[in-house]
Amino acid sequence: MIRLTSRFWVDAYLARLRVYDIPAFVVAHGDDTGGAILVKMGTLDGKAALYQRAFDLMSGEQKWAELAGGSEVDVDASVARQRSFDPDVWVIEVEDRQGRHLLDQDGLT
Repeated sequence: MIRLTSRFWVDAYLARLRVYDIPAFVVAHGDDTGGAILVKMGTLDGKAALYQRAFDLMSGEQKWAELAGGSEVDVDASVARQRSFDPDVWVIEVEDRQGRHLLDQDGLT
């Protein structure tokens, strides 16, 4: 399996979101090569969810798992905690009232 650099994955993800007219922003630029990636999904109603890539022990594949969810304030606190012990982490903020983050689409795991 080919492993993409973090920067390449982020650029491709942002391009895919643009195709669907879903606003997204890099709020923390992590390490270009191997930085972990967090995706914050804000639904513009005070609620949010935070996703990170995780290894699924059952299937042996990577998937996106919800790290935190609830109020946007609580999710932002979770992002701050993650960044406090991993300065190389990327944080992508997606804003969509329908909650579309596209992380479940092929090619984004």
